[in-house]
Amino acid sequence: MKVAAITLSAAALALAACGHKDKTTVTTDNTTTITANDTVVAPAPSADQAFANAAAASDAFEIATSKLALTKSSSSSIKTFAQKMIDAHTDSTAKLKAAVAGLTPTITPDPTLTSDQQTKLDSLQGLNGTAFDKAYAAAQVEGHQKTLDTLRAYSSGGAVPALKVFATKLVPTVTAHLNMAKGLKA
Repeated sequence: MKVAAITLSAAALALAACGHKDKTTVTTDNTTTITANDTVVAPAPSADQAFANAAAASDAFEIATSKLALTKSSSSSIKTFAQKMIDAHTDSTAKLKAAVAGLTPTITPDPTLTSDQQTKLDSLQGLNGTAFDKAYAAAQVEGHQKTLDTLRAYSSGGAVPALKVFATKLVPTVTAHLNMAKGLKA
């Protein structure tokens, strides 16, 4: 906490030193904010909140891209895989919400896609047929690998027991999804 306070104090001083005459506020508890020129910088989410956000965004990405696959793919195996992903990631979202229900401090998963996920989704929207299938399969392999890495890291080092259980229980499922995605033929 002292490092955070020092860092925040340094940031506040740097903002003040830039010649700004506006009020600078530094709060060093869990709701840290820096106000300069009427701009509020929210604190970075805790590692536990960041994990919940990553899991929620992963589910949202898999569902969105798989819904596209149902309409844009020319492959029955891609469409079958896509429906499995929609079902599995809808279930995963429900399990994540159950895992965080009632936690103190509150953790609310944010399903907002990362910029990389949004870029991939936007790219997929412009494709059809075989081109879509190849890009979708590649996105599924990459997305599931990142999710697997995130789940493994949290299951071994996370601080919230309910989220650790959630992560640990999902590792075999995501491993299976990754292996299925690697086997997709476009």
